[in-house]
Amino acid sequence: MLIDPERCICCGECVALCPMNAIRLRPKDAASGRDAHAAIDRDECVECGVCFRSGVCPEAAIQEESLSWPRILRKAFSDPVFTHPGTDIPGRGTEEMKTNDVTGRFRAGMIGIGLEFGRPGVGTRLREAEAAIRRLLPLGVALEPNNPLTQLIADPATGALKPEVREEKVLSAIVEAIVPEEAFERVLAEVRAIAAAADTVISLGVIGKVAADGRVPAAEAMRRAGISPSLNGKVNVGLGRPAYRF
Repeated sequence: MLIDPERCICCGECVALCPMNAIRLRPKDAASGRDAHAAIDRDECVECGVCFRSGVCPEAAIQEESLSWPRILRKAFSDPVFTHPGTDIPGRGTEEMKTNDVTGRFRAGMIGIGLEFGRPGVGTRLREAEAAIRRLLPLGVALEPNNPLTQLIADPATGALKPEVREEKVLSAIVEAIVPEEAFERVLAEVRAIAAAADTVISLGVIGKVAADGRVPAAEAMRRAGISPSLNGKVNVGLGRPAYRF
């Protein structure tokens, strides 16, 4: 996003709308003769488009720009109406992570994890998620192949991202993976270490089936690890492909 300094009247209406606090008011520059105006800190801007779509600017000084690689990733991970080319849906994760209704990926004996880095007001650099992937892969987790972040991995063996994307700042990025139930507690211990080392906020989502006897193995493992889960139930009604039955 850009703000045309020639059109901007420095009213400040756009400042409070930016979820990353990336819009700053600059005073009049006597040396150049440029009037006071608002400007976007391009390093902090995540290209979410909120300021532009709001229509708050009375002079239409906020402008979209044509984004090239790798900056286009900021929009892909931050703009809620941008359809990610790797998943064909808006957002930073996959539909299966939320519903388990299409492929039935999270089956008995397997537990899914969603580790989200960043939030509005904080954001994250993609290197934060890369560090987590590097630590989780040796524990036997399998990354979700259709996840937008997974698609940026240059070395599947180590989890290293493409070098040019590591410093891109986004609203948030989600590591989606699946792990055998017996390795889940080791993964939880590693997640604690990842959170302690991260320079942003982290949210952990866990997906697991309810056992035939009514137990929730994922929740039991979390409690043993000292984590109090907030349980949310979803019933698979079979609207996806037949594969969910297996």
